[in-house]
Amino acid sequence: MGGLAGLLALSVLAFAIGWWASAFYIRDGRIQDPPEVVIDEVAGQSLTLAFAPMPLGLPWIAAGFVAFRLFDIWKPWPVSLAERRLPGGLGIMADDIVAALYAGLALVVGRIILGA
Repeated sequence: MGGLAGLLALSVLAFAIGWWASAFYIRDGRIQDPPEVVIDEVAGQSLTLAFAPMPLGLPWIAAGFVAFRLFDIWKPWPVSLAERRLPGGLGIMADDIVAALYAGLALVVGRIILGA
């Protein structure tokens, strides 16, 4: 399985596992979004790339990576809201998913502008 279905499946699977694993990881008082937890990035990046034209080419992969990192770091509303208000593992995962939706929208706009 690859392409759009594979990216969406990876995103859902990483989200589900990440929610559980990150909640387990921070349960003993660790910081709320530890930098060593990166499964949230996997879920967000794969969801972002699902908005790119298939088959994926290097320019779209790079654009998706940059867009996702921009929104994940910038954290515009409601990305910041998800990070602050949702508890535990859900909050760790959800802010990256919302950032991925912003990044995906940026890719869609890019596809329209470029006619891809």
